[in-house]
Amino acid sequence: MQISKARTGRPVLNTRPFPMPPEHEALLILSRQQFPELNGTACEVETILKGASDRHFYRLKWQDGREPMILMVYTLARRDNPKFVPATRRLEKIGAHVPHVIAFDEQRLCVWLQDLGRVDLHSFDQQSWSARQPLYEATLREAAKIHGVAEQQLAAADLEELEPAFDEALYEWEQNYFLDHFVEGHLGREAANAEYGSARSALQQLRRRLGRMPRCLVHRDFQSQNVLIRGDEAWLVDYQGLRLGRAEYDLASLLYDPYVNLSRSERASLLRYYAEHRGLNLAELREVFYLCAAQRLMQALGAYANLSRNLGKPHYLQHIPAAVANLAEVCQESPDLHDLRAFYEGGF
Repeated sequence: MQISKARTGRPVLNTRPFPMPPEHEALLILSRQQFPELNGTACEVETILKGASDRHFYRLKWQDGREPMILMVYTLARRDNPKFVPATRRLEKIGAHVPHVIAFDEQRLCVWLQDLGRVDLHSFDQQSWSARQPLYEATLREAAKIHGVAEQQLAAADLEELEPAFDEALYEWEQNYFLDHFVEGHLGREAANAEYGSARSALQQLRRRLGRMPRCLVHRDFQSQNVLIRGDEAWLVDYQGLRLGRAEYDLASLLYDPYVNLSRSERASLLRYYAEHRGLNLAELREVFYLCAAQRLMQALGAYANLSRNLGKPHYLQHIPAAVANLAEVCQESPDLHDLRAFYEGGF
């Protein structure tokens, strides 16, 4: 709607809508080709801004009482982008809460999805623990559905649809990502120096130990902004990185999420809830949890530094202090991680 001036100089309301951006017009034409029954139905196209992804999301708000839908347009720049639809169908089969794929145009790299709304778990960060706790528990129940699929249950064809599994080599890649972008790039330290020898040995022991452990399905980016809340239920998104790994890696991603504030007691309560829900030994779970938390937090710090320094996204710098504080807490909890502190201590 526009405002113009009549000859008297007084503002006059112009009821004609602003013209739709050409990009939105093209997406709407494409959507009507996909859904011929919607030809002639008015629609508003809303751009959804989402994180560091190279995918583009749009909310199609149809009139005449029709349900809205999400259009995801992706590229082949990342190898995990085409894995989204197979991952969605796999997770649906095991009963996980994920958006339903309404239509898929593989040639045009477009996916039309069920609209799960705008409310994510992160948006509850400032609310009381009594309000957040049941939502986190619902989220952990969804994680348990994924983690219940062990490596031995998957055939070779299943594995081809997943991203490469966590193994010692992938853990080493994450560690080098941390060293290159955070320790050296952000802090300006030479990780190869002799003073960091014990810390490098701790990294080696960590990746070898994690690489020998049994694996299950994991989300890979299981943080609060990738969980949508509908009523009292949690729904998962951004799981195209689905792969084999350790359940504790997902748990660490959620419970040591630098985007939100969780106290030690809140983390402990949620870890206990997950162990009870799956019938796991809490002490054993906690031991591996801290190892995975260190690994995940180092990966996150590498990402924040890379995004801010090299990819023109300086707002990610604000998350570094919280991630470092979380890593410091984790390294304090496990004697096997104490030497890692040399990489970041004194840098803040």
